[in-house]
Formats: sequence, C-alpha cells, structure tokens
Amino acid sequence: MRKMLLIAKREFLATAGTRAFIIGTLATPVLMGLLIVVMPRLLQKGAPKIEGQVAVVDPTGQVTPGLQAYLRPEEIARRRQEDVRKMQEDMPPALRAAGGGVSQAAADQAFQTALSNVPRLDVTSLDPGVDVDAAKRPLADTPPREMTGRERLVLVVVHPDAVVRAAGKDQFGTYDLFVRGKLDDRVVEEISSGMRDALVEARVRLSGLDRKQIDVLTRVDRVRSRTVTASGENATNRVLNQLMPFALMTLLLMSIMTSGTYLLTTTVEEKTNRVVEVLLSAVSPMELMAGKILGQLVVGLLVLVLYLGLGVVALISFASLGLLDPMLIVLLLAFFLVAYASVGAFMAAIGAAVNEMREAQGLMTPVMLVFMVPWLLWMPISRDPNSLLAVVLSFVPPFSSFVMMLRLASPTPPPLWQALLSVVAGAAGAYVSIWFAAKVFRIGLLMYGKPPSFATLVRWARTG
Repeated sequence: MRKMLLIAKREFLATAGTRAFIIGTLATPVLMGLLIVVMPRLLQKGAPKIEGQVAVVDPTGQVTPGLQAYLRPEEIARRRQEDVRKMQEDMPPALRAAGGGVSQAAADQAFQTALSNVPRLDVTSLDPGVDVDAAKRPLADTPPREMTGRERLVLVVVHPDAVVRAAGKDQFGTYDLFVRGKLDDRVVEEISSGMRDALVEARVRLSGLDRKQIDVLTRVDRVRSRTVTASGENATNRVLNQLMPFALMTLLLMSIMTSGTYLLTTTVEEKTNRVVEVLLSAVSPMELMAGKILGQLVVGLLVLVLYLGLGVVALISFASLGLLDPMLIVLLLAFFLVAYASVGAFMAAIGAAVNEMREAQGLMTPVMLVFMVPWLLWMPISRDPNSLLAVVLSFVPPFSSFVMMLRLASPTPPPLWQALLSVVAGAAGAYVSIWFAAKVFRIGLLMYGKPPSFATLVRWARTG
C-alpha cells in the first residue's frame, strides 16, 4: 500500500507540478473571465459606417414613404438602443455590471454614439417602368474599396399586388430584394424589417383600419417565468436551464479526458525510456498500475473541483445558485470516480501495450467511443431525459456516468434510486475494466516490438 501511494504521489507531482499543466489548467478560466469583461465593451464599439442608396421600384406608390421613415438614422438608432435595453433587462446583475452600468447620462451618450454609427441609407424611388436588369447593374459596378457612399447598395422591387390583392387571389403579393455583394447582414435585416412594416402599414391604411388599434389588440407581452426552489424564487434563466446538463457532462468528460491522457502519455514515456524497468525492480506491476491510476485520479479531481468551483461562483454572481442541487455535486463526484476508474484503466493498459504515442491511436477506439456517445446523444437525452434510450444507457457502463449526469441536470431528473443504481452499474464496469487492464498491463509493460491489436490485448487478458 505504501509503495502504491508513493507511486501515486510521484505521478501527481510529475503532472500537476509542471508549468504546462498549471498554465493549461488556468488559461481557460482566465480567458473566459476576460471574455465576460471585455466582450460587452467590444460589442459597444461601432461597426464601419455604411452609406449608399436603396433604390425602390414601387408600382403601388404606397410602400416607399413607409420604408423611408423606417430607415431614417434616428429610427434605426432608437430601435438598436431599445434592443440593448431589453437585453440588459434580461441580463443577470453581475453580467450587467461587467458590461458597465447604464445611467441616464450614459444612455444618452450611448444613443448619440449609436446614431453616429448607424447606416445612412438614401431611399430613392425609381420609375415603375424601369428595366429591372438595368437597375440591378449598379450593384456590381463599383468595387467595395472604391465606393464613395453614393453607390447603390440595394434594389427593392415591389410586386403590383403587394398592397392590394389581385382579383380572385386570397394572398397578397410580396417584393424582390437584390443586394450588393458582401453587404452587412444587419443592413439587409433592417431593410427587410422596413419592407414588412411599410407593407403592413399600407395594407392596413387602404383597408380603412386603425394600425395602432390593431397593434394593441394583437400584442401580448411575454412574461418571464419564475423558478421556485427551496431557497426562494428567482427569475427563470432559460439559457442556464438548457446549458446546465451540457456543462456538467462536459465538466465530467474534460476532467476524465485530461487525467486519462496524462496517464497514457506518462506510461508510454516511461516504457520508451526504460524507466519502467527500474520501477518494476521495486514494485509489482499491479502496484505500479494502481499508483499511476490513483495519482492521475487526483489530477482529474483537481481539474474537476477547480472548474466546478468556478461554475458555482458564476451561479452565485448570477443569483442562480438555486438551479444547482447540492446532491448533484455529490453524484458528480461519485460518477467521476467510477467513470475515471474505467477510462483510466484502459488508458494504462494501452500505454503499457504500445511503444510510442503514434501506436496508441489504433487502440484508442473503445475509449474514444466512451467520449463520443454522450456528445452525440446530448440533445435527445436532454430533451427527453426519461426516454427508453436514456434510461437504458444510464445503466450501461461506461456510458452510464455521462448519460446519468445529463438526466440528473435536466429539468425532469430521474428518481434517486436510478442514480444510485447507475453508480453501482458503473462500479461493476470499473471492476471489469481494472481486471482487464491489470492483465494487459502486467504482460505488455515489458513487451517491445510490433504493437498489439485489440484482439491481442483480449488474448493477453484471457491468458494473463
């Protein structure tokens, strides 16, 4: 036991004590923090100013004035500021603070900034009898770098029955939209929205109806639901509800993949450098394998705890900690132990069987399958966590740990007995994996030459 712990300590320090591991482990949370702080400020910077002509062929004579009013710079700036205001209202307080507080003075300044950056679109009406092909030609005449701000950017061709339905028709006509290459998608979206608004306004006006009254009758504001938890009520965060299963499963996968990869790498390196022969003179193959697995298990646990802690801090700052059941953390740790025991055992066996990392690729298929299945089934299992597929896979090692984490973090988690049974099934699978890996590890550790196939590993396990 003492020798195994010494091997585990050596394995842990050799991995976690390196500068590469420390930088690699801390780089992601630091970058995420920088993105949270910097990204809102980058998004506030204005896009390159766009100026040009929007030509409209309007045989109805009713649509162009509405489009001109909709595309006035002041109106575009007002709509964008309204979108920002709504987005900030839905934003968690901590993230809103990271993006900068919005006082009235700041809001006025932001409006002036937005006004200076909105596109300046000159809506011009063309003769209804104009040749459309000739009207489209200016869209491709001037290269983007030579544009002066007076070139034609968009051509809109309104159909004759877009405002008044043709005789015998139940539907209104529409319009055709032609744009210059590489035109900003936001400009195209503004024009499309303006055409919709102008067409509706013209149709309502010619029908003798009151547009404002229609808007009042058809408008129903979407209310925000509130999630009730043991700690109280909070506004429902749909994004967190959807991402929670994915985040926990990814955290489990990432921690196991990190430590498992290090285990494979160190085993191959020690075998290649003949260090393993020195180690086997002092410890048994089983003690060596168990110590290496235990040491890398602590590495994976360190990664898991670090990122889990960051996630908890984020939930606290977003006032959404009630979405995370404390029992979920306990089960996450349990599933990590059983899943890592299975994956780590296979990694150790593969590392002992090959002579260099390139040879390990052909034997990695079973391990990669473990990682791929949860990714492929994340969406269907998250949407229906109690489906037959989800329930069955919850008890099939080595997929059980990852699938059960998806189910537990979903809005409709399974009963506790299923989670506990999944842990038991995972532990049974881990026992079989360790038994198989021990046989392969003992034989393959001192084997050199041609790398074995998976069938050879099975034969070693049967005869070892």
